[in-house]
Amino acid sequence: MSEVNRQILLAARPSGFPSASDFQMVSSPVPDPGEEQVLVQVIYLSVDPYMRGRMSEAKSYAAPVNIGDVMTGGGVSRVIKSRHPRFAEGDIVEGITGWQEYAVLNGRGLRKIDPSFAPLSSALGVLGMPGLTAYFGLLDICKPKAGETVVVSGAAGAVGSLAGQIAKIQGCRAVGIAGTDDKVAWLTGELGFDAAFNYKTVSSYRSKLAELCPQGIDCYFDNVGGSITDAVMALINQSARIAICGQISQYNLDKPEMGPRLLGQLIVKRARIEGFLVMDYAARFKEGLTQMAAWLREGKLIYREQFTEGIESAPQAFLGLLQGANTGKQLVRVSPE
Repeated sequence: MSEVNRQILLAARPSGFPSASDFQMVSSPVPDPGEEQVLVQVIYLSVDPYMRGRMSEAKSYAAPVNIGDVMTGGGVSRVIKSRHPRFAEGDIVEGITGWQEYAVLNGRGLRKIDPSFAPLSSALGVLGMPGLTAYFGLLDICKPKAGETVVVSGAAGAVGSLAGQIAKIQGCRAVGIAGTDDKVAWLTGELGFDAAFNYKTVSSYRSKLAELCPQGIDCYFDNVGGSITDAVMALINQSARIAICGQISQYNLDKPEMGPRLLGQLIVKRARIEGFLVMDYAARFKEGLTQMAAWLREGKLIYREQFTEGIESAPQAFLGLLQGANTGKQLVRVSPE
């Protein structure tokens, strides 16, 4: 074990799109755990779109990261020292570690991972927060029925790629929206989406969606917001259900984007739209993880991961995520397994 803990701090609050200068890497001594605490060494660190909101002072569902504090984030780690009755040295765990190589945790929200079941990194993806987000957002809010058309924006990301596959498991027609031709090919090829398109190469989102969804749109799993969501809203069917998971197209804007006001569609189509946070379902995480694990074991779910190397690469991995550089789950490999 190193005696030095390298950490990535929030150095400045970004205006518009973040930059590498908004982060600072420092070194500090590796801390010792107190009573009912554990010291963990981070193996894999997750970077996720929600972190952009935590860099801002704007009021939201969670407190912002303070300037000079370690950036927040979840990780898969190995317990190095334990003074907690539920955890032993050598346990593999998943929980909020922050962007650092070592962390002292109090055990709350920390779950043990069985390293024999699936790759450790999957606990931050298909068998972690992204998988649970896709599971509950699609099944509990969209409530898809066999034969319906489900549209997923941000469909090649960690959450969207799973939401579309769950729609297929439910017997639905899955249509994905992504940002490169390679992502579209992955969706319609390996993942089995019925159709998909590259939003960067079409002149009219509405026309393309009308072409790919000739029976209209029954369910929409929204990760991006903005003009793509406007186009979807124009094509929803009666009793459509819309789950708002993310709005990544809006996160880095200095001013709110102007757009059409389409809430009247909810009246005309007697449709329902609902935003959600995966933590709202914490009491049911076991249910979601059990089902996702079963589908994974049965070969019904496919996932992809991308890695950058070393804690120092976390800022660049995060910035790339915000620009759509990743396909599937973006992770940082902090230390060897």
